Amino acid sequence: MTSCSSEVRRARPLLGTFVEIAVDGWRADSAHCAIDAAFAAIEEVQRRMSFHDPASTLSRLNREAAHRAVPVDAWTFAVLRAAAQVHRISSGAFDVTVAPHLQRLGFLPGERAAAWRATGAVSFADVDLLPGRRVRFRRPDVCIDLGGIAKGFAVDRAVATLRNAGVQHGLVNAGGDLRVFGDEQAIAVRHPEDPGATLHGLRLANAALATSAHYFAARWQPEQTLAAIVHPSTGQQCAQVRSATVRASSTMLADALTKVVMLRAEAALPVLNHFRADAIFVSAGGEQKCCPHWHATLEFSS
Repeated sequence: MTSCSSEVRRARPLLGTFVEIAVDGWRADSAHCAIDAAFAAIEEVQRRMSFHDPASTLSRLNREAAHRAVPVDAWTFAVLRAAAQVHRISSGAFDVTVAPHLQRLGFLPGERAAAWRATGAVSFADVDLLPGRRVRFRRPDVCIDLGGIAKGFAVDRAVATLRNAGVQHGLVNAGGDLRVFGDEQAIAVRHPEDPGATLHGLRLANAALATSAHYFAARWQPEQTLAAIVHPSTGQQCAQVRSATVRASSTMLADALTKVVMLRAEAALPVLNHFRADAIFVSAGGEQKCCPHWHATLEFSS
């Protein structure tokens, strides 16, 4: 006889972080099968959209799209279309062509000399999304990185996989980019000055949440105090906001919008309103602010 479990929870290192998947209210064997399929979906996103893997679809784009229109898979094209929309609505605050700036700062691998030659004139406006899921770069110095949006997309794909398997209650959390479906769950948001402490606790149901912050910058780059979030036009690292948490209809959208809030602070409100998203953020001076229509119930704060 197969036993039932109130919750099955597993974690794996993926997407440059630890991804946790929890399934509630299912038989243990069925839950593990569904979780296996969800992890496989995340691995597939990583294979297609990794900047670090030379065999990925993204790496092929960066090598070839300046010379010809390159056909891509439906998932990669969907992420690029979403990136184009957020870029347009945010007036360029979110821009996946910041890869050369991130290379120059040491957050991404690649030729530092080539990265230094990149100019602020490059933007997502230099990327053409063509019929037949083809992508073409208008300039030879265009180089894109999907690290600011693909992790959220991977979470969404994992959730879709779980729900297609029949799971009704669960959570997928990729290093703070997370989505809850079914029963309401308690979520803790890290404190930007002390990642071991909680800034806010809130309850989330059938929604997505993403957080960007500076607290792990030194882990990835020794002596760094600012994370890999830069102004697309200048290449300068942002310092106006210490952390930003966004709730949105999808994790992909929440993931992208955290970068807009990190760069724009209160000025990001029109963009959030357009996407019907909410944000809580901490300014460089430590002041906590949130959207006036943030409907999640804050349970506690530091």
